[in-house]
Amino acid sequence: MKPSTLRIGYRYRPNRLAADYDAIVIGSGMGGLTTAALLSELGWKVCVLEQHYTAGGYTHSYERNGYEWDVGVHYIGEVGAPTRSRKMFDFLSGGKLEWAPMADEYDRFYIGDKVFNAIAGKQAFRDNLVRQFPDESEAIDAYMKLLDRSGEALQSFGMQRGLPTWARRVMRPWLAWKRRGAFQKTTWEVLSSLTGNRDLIATLCGQWGDMGMPPKRSPFMAHAMIARHYLYGGFYPVGGSWRIAESIIPKIRAAGGEVFTYAKVERIAVENGRVAGVDMQDGHRIECACVISSAGVDNTFNHLLDDDIVRRTGYRRRIGNVKPSFAHLGVYVGLQGTAEELGLPRTNFWIYPSNDYDAAVEAFMEDADAPFPVVYISFPSAKDPDYQRRHPGTATIEIVAPAPYAWFERWRGGTWGKRGEDYDAFKAQLGERLMEYVYEKLPHLRGKVDYYEVSTPLSTNWFGGYQHGELYGLEHSPERIRQTWLRPRTAIPGLWLTGQDILTCGVTGAMMAGLITTMSMIGPRRMAPLMKRIYA
Repeated sequence: MKPSTLRIGYRYRPNRLAADYDAIVIGSGMGGLTTAALLSELGWKVCVLEQHYTAGGYTHSYERNGYEWDVGVHYIGEVGAPTRSRKMFDFLSGGKLEWAPMADEYDRFYIGDKVFNAIAGKQAFRDNLVRQFPDESEAIDAYMKLLDRSGEALQSFGMQRGLPTWARRVMRPWLAWKRRGAFQKTTWEVLSSLTGNRDLIATLCGQWGDMGMPPKRSPFMAHAMIARHYLYGGFYPVGGSWRIAESIIPKIRAAGGEVFTYAKVERIAVENGRVAGVDMQDGHRIECACVISSAGVDNTFNHLLDDDIVRRTGYRRRIGNVKPSFAHLGVYVGLQGTAEELGLPRTNFWIYPSNDYDAAVEAFMEDADAPFPVVYISFPSAKDPDYQRRHPGTATIEIVAPAPYAWFERWRGGTWGKRGEDYDAFKAQLGERLMEYVYEKLPHLRGKVDYYEVSTPLSTNWFGGYQHGELYGLEHSPERIRQTWLRPRTAIPGLWLTGQDILTCGVTGAMMAGLITTMSMIGPRRMAPLMKRIYA
């Protein structure tokens, strides 16, 4: 397979644009593509603008040296049965997306010198926890009941984001009641009220890297969303994560729209108080009265709009209440030999120095030589049953770990691949350090690695446009959850928001944000027939 095979979208040129788009979407991540596809289904002609060489945002894949890696889709939950998430994926892709289940033990937690795990299936998940913590069955059952309740809390949260202002005011008491009690507290507050067993709390929070906030800093509602999402295990897109964007784009094109790559938006144009289109980096203006930003809240209000507009509409004050999520390192590993030959599992590894996650984060932020507070290891070639057809005789591993953006800020002005020997040496040092985590857990792989490369927060900035290399957009803190202005409709007529910043993090969170954005734009009544088709 040639590298160009993974380049999804049509390269931007002004003469390739249509003259009369109904909407422009900035960014082709899951939120942007979902919004564009749903509007297209309703007859809109949508122009999607992606600055990268390929569409998909964090769902894209890339090739190098004969290997292929995903950059953000390590596993997806709730797609092994006809759930709302699965039905939405099926609708967007025209049924072309297939999902391969991971092992029943989908997550393994190395906590200090102890090992715990999560098993797929609601009852199996509960029973496995009781086997690991036989004296904690009462606390575990209480926790499972909270997960059952979390569905209503998450639904009310989504409704609050999507409803018009008058409807939110009318329904405010009901929405608040659905998120009462535990869903107003931090994860630590809730779990420590159920049990004093620190290992059990650590196991229940073993996926905190999926939102980037340890238990004392994360809202329990966000924790419950993730735990509930994976109760029935993890799944991987057959053919690789790039298949997600590839399968959605035809729906946009069928309505006369297009997804353009190498299409960097310099400014959202606002004239006479309302959106007039977008100004491109090449100086060309694409005129349109409707612009949907999937570029992230920070990018939208701090970089894509004139400051006087941001101040006049109150967003300069509001944006100060939220922060970017943590930045990260990625290590992309290629091995000669198949996943089966090398004994690579279909299980994710989460590695922690101790059961006090918050203390580990604090220690790491104070001392760069302290152990990484979390190291995540994924085995994509083992998860994807189609990988061997595309890349026979090879296997891949991916490592993700947090890294403060400040470590790399002095190289920010450089060009990708040309930031100098000191930057390359620093990356190599970090890569070697993270590779030791692989060798510690899978020592038989030492000496069998053919190739690996390291990405830093600057890589995320260069390719993804996130200014601080953030992995999950806005930080998923309790303060962020309370920001009622984080919703699709903005105070600037014609400007809408979509993506993980207006709902929750992750591919599915961004996809559901795309649904909420479309419903906010169209209205529930006009959206109802489409909803019936999606969830029939």
